[in-house]
Amino acid sequence: MADPQVSEVLADPARVNGAAAEATLSGGELAWRPCGGGDGQRLELESEVLGCRVEGRKLKLATFLCGGGGEQPPAMACGGGKGDGRTRRRRGEVAMEMESEDAAARWGDAVRDRLASLETKHRFHGQEMSHSLDLRKYDGIICVSGDGVLVEVVNGLLQREDWETAIKVPLGIIPAGTGNGMAQSLLHAAGHKRALDVTSVVQGKTRFFSVLMLTWGLVADLDIESEKYRWMGSARLEFYFLVRVLNLRRYNGRVLFVPAPGYEEVGDPVEASTSCKPNAAATSVDGDKANDTNGETCGYQGPSIQEADLQWRSLNGPFVSVWLGNVPFASEDAMAAPKAEFSDGYLDVAIIKDCPRWDVLGLMFQMKDGAYIESPYVEYFKVKAIRIEPGMRVGSSNKGGIIDSDGEVLARGDGPSSGGEPEHLMEYAPVQLTVDRGLATIFSPR
Repeated sequence: MADPQVSEVLADPARVNGAAAEATLSGGELAWRPCGGGDGQRLELESEVLGCRVEGRKLKLATFLCGGGGEQPPAMACGGGKGDGRTRRRRGEVAMEMESEDAAARWGDAVRDRLASLETKHRFHGQEMSHSLDLRKYDGIICVSGDGVLVEVVNGLLQREDWETAIKVPLGIIPAGTGNGMAQSLLHAAGHKRALDVTSVVQGKTRFFSVLMLTWGLVADLDIESEKYRWMGSARLEFYFLVRVLNLRRYNGRVLFVPAPGYEEVGDPVEASTSCKPNAAATSVDGDKANDTNGETCGYQGPSIQEADLQWRSLNGPFVSVWLGNVPFASEDAMAAPKAEFSDGYLDVAIIKDCPRWDVLGLMFQMKDGAYIESPYVEYFKVKAIRIEPGMRVGSSNKGGIIDSDGEVLARGDGPSSGGEPEHLMEYAPVQLTVDRGLATIFSPR
């Protein structure tokens, strides 16, 4: 996207909405003044123009203006509204007829350059943009990316003061990443739009919102540690998987959960004296405001688990992998949660227990169609809430693992602590997840 401050200044005669005028495009502003005199008009491209198209000598601008949606934009920038204090904005169109098709094409390119799609430049940039975006201008937000940018957008929307309205904006994804699990899952879904569960991942006052999956153990190691082989493309995952199987890690730890109906016999009951609430991973935030990654107040506080905080059950390690899925596919060729639904209000849990390395290899081959969940080494069930208490690798007293949610490293226990600012969002310590049913909306391809 070109910087409006250094973009070419254009000035040409044109007929704007049928009237002869002198038009100027400078920085982020399009202005014109009638040739016969009168007040000039202007459009702020960033806040008042949605897009443009060129038809021969005509350049047509789709506008989003305060007041009426007629042909002429206001001469002055919009101020505060009356009555309820909100400014009504409507869509309209400004038609500019240039002297030649070449001039129209040149102006069209210049306007588009200034209206180019928002491009993420760094970690959490998608979150920052969705947090500050003027959502009144858009019917939806489409991410051309992998799953990570979509999750950043969700986090930005839920950290807004108007999160209840913001999260209703439909989201979509055009797959351009390595895994593309959300896009693959949507290919098997019906309908133009569908509700989507949002999971709150909480540790103390730190909160992260997930829509795809959370992993600890083998899959997290594979996803994150294979980044150094990104030059191999998607083959990096297969290559590093073989590396990890040959040097299979097992992790001590415990998983506590509130089972969904039909899964009440999974695991062992947790004694009433063992509380899952008053600790660093508690999801209760009464009297507190959760913080986002920048330390700002989070608008959405997450679902209450009071109704679910009664009949907890547990599974003890060692584990090879713990995988929590919100949608069926984790990537284009891995159906990690074959029974998952977009808005059933539950997380699907797939735990690979301690087993021989060659059995792990076989399980991964069966993951393409989800058949791996039938293995005696796999525990598969649904939960409303779950708490992961990660431990060290078997055979090590100081090497832990990675907790990864939707491609974002939440915590690492496999490296020395710097003693300064935390490198990741959370510590390698207990985290708790709860599900808010159908909180978001996502576009489906059919």
